[in-house]
Amino acid sequence: MNSVLSVKVLWYHDSMNDIEYLTGLITSFRDDRDWKQFHNLKDMALSLTLEAAEVLERFQWKQETESSVPDAEEQEALAEELSDVLYWVLLMAHDAQIDMVSAFTQKLEKNRLKYPIHLARGSKEKYTALKVKAREKGE
Repeated sequence: MNSVLSVKVLWYHDSMNDIEYLTGLITSFRDDRDWKQFHNLKDMALSLTLEAAEVLERFQWKQETESSVPDAEEQEALAEELSDVLYWVLLMAHDAQIDMVSAFTQKLEKNRLKYPIHLARGSKEKYTALKVKAREKGE
């Protein structure tokens, strides 16, 4: 990291939350290379999907026991792929002017309501199936 960037990065991190900090790193990386011209939401969504597929590829053709606890080498590779996914999520959110902290907490609250603990604990059922069970119980 060059000295100008490192000072900028330290300032960002001291004055922002981690999402803003990471987004600043990402947009600086992109803008320093003049890549914004190539980054419309459609193409960023495609890139996000491709990177997510690379995460999935790390587990392709592995037995369940092989994919549960990665060794150090596999963990590093997985971390890189997850970082690529996060890159595109944060860049898309930035360009679409979405506050990810707010969006995430709102979505988690919606999921909390769709999956109440008393119905969802220990169940892999989708919320629609849980609703049916709740109706059958008279809830």
